[in-house]
Amino acid sequence: MKKFTNINDLGGNLPEALKEASEIKKDRFKYAELGRNKTLLMVFFNASLRTRLSTQKAATNLGMNTITLDINQGAWKLETKRNVIMDGDKSEHILEAIPVMGSYCDIIAIRSFAGLENKEEDYTEKILNQFIKYSGRPVISMEAATRHPLQSFADLITIEEYKRTIRPKVVMTWAPHPKALPQAVANSFAEWMNAAGYEFIITHPEGYELDPAFTGNARIEYDHIKALRGADFVYAKNWSAYTDPNYGKVLSTDRKWTVDVRTMGVTNNAYFMHCLPVRRNMIVSDAVIEGPQSLVIPEAANREISAQTVLKRILSNI
Repeated sequence: MKKFTNINDLGGNLPEALKEASEIKKDRFKYAELGRNKTLLMVFFNASLRTRLSTQKAATNLGMNTITLDINQGAWKLETKRNVIMDGDKSEHILEAIPVMGSYCDIIAIRSFAGLENKEEDYTEKILNQFIKYSGRPVISMEAATRHPLQSFADLITIEEYKRTIRPKVVMTWAPHPKALPQAVANSFAEWMNAAGYEFIITHPEGYELDPAFTGNARIEYDHIKALRGADFVYAKNWSAYTDPNYGKVLSTDRKWTVDVRTMGVTNNAYFMHCLPVRRNMIVSDAVIEGPQSLVIPEAANREISAQTVLKRILSNI
């Protein structure tokens, strides 16, 4: 594997990837020599908790050295556009910075969110693709403008561990949030659930339709109670509008979409999932996230496993 930015980079054999993840979870230090004398550089354009800690832990399990770079905090501000006169607050261009970063490491992992101002710029993955093109190193997405593949891989691992039927009913429900959030987690989750072959439903208010390239064959339902009825897993997530002319905007903060005991009551005693961080009593009620069916902590713990599986595959090809 040369890079990891979406599910297709796994090579098309999802069951094999899940099997490999399960084996790694049983013995996280089995391949501790694989990364010896190799360095992972983690570059953060945006804040992180689980992604930073889990990816660093996964690299350490494999014997790697790790370097963390926080853009705009511990480094020069980077200009990302071409043909600009750099007379503002940005001291270095990304086209010089990227190959310099590549010279200090063996693998680069990038976290760069959507700006939510220009859909075309976001959905062409400008920053991520520049790292792939100019770094000379394998690149891992730690969340980009349109996808969060390490999170979705961990989500799938979690569902496989807890599912009670071969083909569970998985519902991704939009939930209210006070700020505009990217579509990356929702896009990515939809992509992975479709690939897994589950019964998959997406529910959201009208106006929050996602890019059909990601939703695929998922059933779209605007009545969230109807969608949640009989669900085995409920994945709550907020995202801002995708469709023009409202791209990146908050269209609703309707609290009836908050996942609470009432809404979970129509499910098949469903497990609750969320990528975290979560706005309590906006996205989900205290009672649900603290309840016995909440998987948010095991789900977060599996971020280490998804990252380690990806790193192991890339290290095996260096």
